[in-house]
Amino acid sequence: MILIVTKLLKNYSGLTLWPFLLLTRHANAQDAVFMNHERIHARQQQELLILPFFIWYIAEFAVWRLFMNHNLAYRNIVFEREAYAMETNQEYLKNRKWYGFLRFYGKKHRK
Repeated sequence: MILIVTKLLKNYSGLTLWPFLLLTRHANAQDAVFMNHERIHARQQQELLILPFFIWYIAEFAVWRLFMNHNLAYRNIVFEREAYAMETNQEYLKNRKWYGFLRFYGKKHRK
């Protein structure tokens, strides 16, 4: 991934736009859990050829947002469920099957 530090992200630590990772602070690049979370998103984007990923991501967020607050809607997007659930497993991407995010449907985040 190509790392870019920017002040454009106000409420987020980072945003993956494959092959770029936009960071609010360069120190985030030293955080192994954060970087693994973003690498999981990069893999998801590669699998779905980037644009379909973002269409799916935004559509799913919009549907969840009808039923819950902003933070819960964000945390319940299937791509985020996978990334948060597996971000501490540094070996995850080595063994992850294609479209691995699909196994996270039905595992709703409630907090």
